[in-house]
Amino acid sequence: MVGHLSSTSSSIFKCNVHARIRSRCTVAVSVSSARCCPSAAPILSSPPHPSPPEPRSALESRESAAQALFSLVPSLSLSLSSLRGRSSFAQLSRFLHFLRSDCASDWWWLSSFVKMLVENFRVESENVKYTEDEISSSYQYQTTELVHDVKDGKYEWVVRPKSVTYEFKTERKVPKLGVMLVGWGGNNGSTLTGGIIANREGISWVTKDGVQRANYFGSLTQASTCHIGAYSGEEIYVPFKSILPMVDPNDIVIGGWDISSMNLADAMDRARVLDIDLQKQLRPHMQDMLPMAGIYDPDFIAANQGARADNCIKGTKAEQLEQLRKDIRNFKAQTEVEKVVVLWTANTERYSDVIVGLNDTKENLFKSLEKNESEISPSTIYALACIHEKVPFINGSPQNTFVPGVIDFAVEENVLIGGDDFKSGQTKMKSVLVDFLVGAGIKPTSIVSYNHLGNNDGMNLSAPQTFRSKEISKSNVVDDMVSSNSILYGPGEHPDHVIVIKYVPYVADSKRAMDEYTSEIFMGGRNTIVMHNTCEDSLLAAPLILDLVLLAELFTRITLKEDGQDKFRSFHPVATLLSYLTKAPLVPAGTPVVNALAKQRAMLENVMRACIGLNPENNMMLEYK
Repeated sequence: MVGHLSSTSSSIFKCNVHARIRSRCTVAVSVSSARCCPSAAPILSSPPHPSPPEPRSALESRESAAQALFSLVPSLSLSLSSLRGRSSFAQLSRFLHFLRSDCASDWWWLSSFVKMLVENFRVESENVKYTEDEISSSYQYQTTELVHDVKDGKYEWVVRPKSVTYEFKTERKVPKLGVMLVGWGGNNGSTLTGGIIANREGISWVTKDGVQRANYFGSLTQASTCHIGAYSGEEIYVPFKSILPMVDPNDIVIGGWDISSMNLADAMDRARVLDIDLQKQLRPHMQDMLPMAGIYDPDFIAANQGARADNCIKGTKAEQLEQLRKDIRNFKAQTEVEKVVVLWTANTERYSDVIVGLNDTKENLFKSLEKNESEISPSTIYALACIHEKVPFINGSPQNTFVPGVIDFAVEENVLIGGDDFKSGQTKMKSVLVDFLVGAGIKPTSIVSYNHLGNNDGMNLSAPQTFRSKEISKSNVVDDMVSSNSILYGPGEHPDHVIVIKYVPYVADSKRAMDEYTSEIFMGGRNTIVMHNTCEDSLLAAPLILDLVLLAELFTRITLKEDGQDKFRSFHPVATLLSYLTKAPLVPAGTPVVNALAKQRAMLENVMRACIGLNPENNMMLEYK
């Protein structure tokens, strides 16, 4: 494996480093490019100190090192990203050796900084091939199978290691991507739109805490890293987005539907999520953004939403379906995007009744649509329109959009669908904490979760029928963790689990979540954990929307096949790989549902590693044992 950083032209950088003797050393190093190679290993090895040097004074310790690094960062990151050949890398090696010997305290900080600069890399292996069009990999999938055997008249379980060879192909060309949001003018949609524009334009704004700058914090793809290996004793990480070619979120073209005709600038103001100074700068970019008319059915959402509904598609359900298909085609043509992903971030709907003859099969669902059956929900109609147009559709709310007939249709047409319900705050914490408790041999016996919020989502959830949808998606999140430990739980045993959601207008988008976890511990003891979580609802959800659409697009460019199969195929249309981002993961029939957050992230990361021929992260670290 080789760390391949990028291919810009030769550059010269100057590094001002606070020297050990309090003088500044200005060093110019000319580099064209470089590769991480064994001969250069010493430059990233540990400094000649067993631990960070003791501070000489308050001024000369962290502050001086930080000042040196800040002066170094703008040019260093540029030059390191252009490194490519052994000779120029040797120059850099000599320079960094100088830092280690003459500027030792600053070197400790510099080495910590440099090791995080592996932003792009290439894998060198007989199992991986790079062409201009694709990345091909051969991967040995190691798993186990269990059999119930009879030996000497006794039954016993036998575990047998199993290896299956998979081949992956990933298209390298990143398309121009269009994202269409259902509920574009809501809190999530306006916040995401403003965030993308702020990042694209490099906007900064002032709050009482000082100057803020646009970022993608909270995004798995844009703001997290993955371990890629070790280099001279240093653990090296790469940005998640650099594992495989992904769309740059700043390049996304965004649009969508809303039952409110309000332009996106006014919708942003109504949401009360983004700071005022930022809103003022975003307004010129957003005031001409108008959502297309959406489907409004008062039977599926709270009656209090009627006041917003001034931008609605008329006609029968079949006519609404055709209008949505036309909207998708027009958006694609007008924006000249190559691909579109549609995501539902509109109001939570009540559950649809699944009825034999109504929506249990694709054929029955379409017959019911033509009959204008009332039990077909708006979100289901959006899903059908997307499948018709071969466009991925993701459900970010808890309702059962994907009735059996929709899943049948998606599988038949091989169109990606994913859901359900964004996992952003309280439930994400729950999927971590319960996994920890059960994994530690502690038995959760009571989980009580209370929420109150004051945004439009909270207003809609104040209706019993829509709250029930949310209650179901929140309640099932611990099921797989409980069932994994039959030492703690007997057949059918489950912790008491209560969910409460209240609408409190004053708190607006700043949702409060309070949880109490009561568990049985050693020798009849009791342990209680109480947690208070202030969740900025839309600021947590917007990055998840971004991740969902970026990953959904990526997965449409990956194909695979098992050893012995003739043709490559796409992933199953029901996208289990999106589970990390959803409360109630949608999975194909017969597939285990995994809610434990660490397992979900590992699944996603390791599949992406397989696409470049790397083994899963096993965390054994045997080289240090």
